[in-house]
Amino acid sequence: MLSYCTNVHPAEDLDGIVRQLDTYAVPVRERLGLDLLGVGLWLAADVASALAEDPDTRARFAGELKARGLGVQTLNAFPYGGFHDDVVKHAVYVPEWTDPRRLRYTRDCLTVLADLLHEDASYGSISTLPLAWREPWDPADDERAAKAFEEVTAHAKALSERDGRLLRLAVEPEPGCVLDTVADAVSWLSGRVDPDHVGVCLDTCHLAVSFADPAREVRRVHDAGLDVVKVQASAALHVENPAEDRARAALAEFCEPRYLHQVRELSPTGEVLAADDLDAALTDLPGAGPWRVHFHVPLHTRPAPPLTSTTDVLVDAMTALDESGRPRPHVEVETYTWTVLPEADRTDLAVGIADELGWARTEVAA
Repeated sequence: MLSYCTNVHPAEDLDGIVRQLDTYAVPVRERLGLDLLGVGLWLAADVASALAEDPDTRARFAGELKARGLGVQTLNAFPYGGFHDDVVKHAVYVPEWTDPRRLRYTRDCLTVLADLLHEDASYGSISTLPLAWREPWDPADDERAAKAFEEVTAHAKALSERDGRLLRLAVEPEPGCVLDTVADAVSWLSGRVDPDHVGVCLDTCHLAVSFADPAREVRRVHDAGLDVVKVQASAALHVENPAEDRARAALAEFCEPRYLHQVRELSPTGEVLAADDLDAALTDLPGAGPWRVHFHVPLHTRPAPPLTSTTDVLVDAMTALDESGRPRPHVEVETYTWTVLPEADRTDLAVGIADELGWARTEVAA
């Protein structure tokens, strides 16, 4: 069941979430001609807590989803709240995995997912923060985070044994974080977590920004005895010659104040150079090699030349997963940046989501 992530919608209370499902998800399903549309729910911490405390409300919400032809197999528990505030930037990485609020939020999401999980889902997944932004972080933080993972795994295991279906946490490496790359995530998770309940979320925008080889990274996960539990189907901006005036002018259109847009440059010597945001990259990186920008661009369209997108990385990652012989992980289209795209690239949101999902059904979900 291909899903789209509802973190594109700003509601942070249950009534607002249901209204946005009516406004967007139902028209998307109808436009695609589907009886069932997968939704990867984002529940801000307050609404997740309220649902976790009230089984009757969870049951009613499950009924609301079913009545609209919407199915849940995954949640996005990376943003804690305020994801559509005017300026999010580094706040999206708070609270980190050393903070009891992160543990409580993730436990709440597990409790909710157990009761929302669609009958056809073989397991439930929750994508989560790659521990924290990279600094400050020290060995004591590592120990606190490991202990939190032990506690959340115990909760996932108890719910899984109760209901007979696995609930799994998917750690999502992201450039600039403690677990910056897939290699970082595999190194940290291996031997530290129960692989039945904790694995990797492969965000293909993040993968592309790192200039990583998709097939190699999929093998890396599997060789470590871990699973790719979830794929966030997403694409980054790519520019081959960022030193050109035309390219820099095009990139400047994607500078915006709300989200962090990490940039990596592949130098002529093969070194990967880094900037923490696009405006900093335009000032600080030499531009001697191609850039990848962490800006989730719609899968079915292409930015205006000389920019392109990295959908090839997504397709290559899915091919590698299918060829691995492992069961296919959950796939969630996650383009949360529709409202901050350059004006010329914006469209009616329900139409855009439907068209993007249509592309994904053809190119990666078959």
